[in-house]
Amino acid sequence: MSLTLRKARTIIKQALAKGREAGMKPLSVIVVDTGGHPIAFEREDGASPGRYGIAHGKANGCIMLGIAGSAIQARADSQAYFVEAMNGLYGGAFVPVKGGVLVRDRKGVILGAVGVTGDTSDNDAIAATAGIEAAGLVPEA
Repeated sequence: MSLTLRKARTIIKQALAKGREAGMKPLSVIVVDTGGHPIAFEREDGASPGRYGIAHGKANGCIMLGIAGSAIQARADSQAYFVEAMNGLYGGAFVPVKGGVLVRDRKGVILGAVGVTGDTSDNDAIAATAGIEAAGLVPEA
């Protein structure tokens, strides 16, 4: 199974819907493949233009390390030097906070990741999780 454009669009649509339903600030959502390459991206009206880089950095960090954004944030809190090194290694495309969520199939295989930005990092992760679940896939936030 792969993460298709159709699934990516479903994830984005439902993540944005969750944000609106919960009264979140305007969100931006990216879905990347297992190489960190964008499959799809959307930025809601009112979201700042720099949100693409933040969303991609959240998703890319998950893919590059194979762990969820919450685990990356915990690592940043305990080993800031490690996260600084990773950010250098990945050319600055590494944002170590919640809102990056791995996408797995039912067997646990990583298919890609989602990065959401625009509200609090916790709310970003909630929106990403809702989108992934709506696509019938398994989130690891």
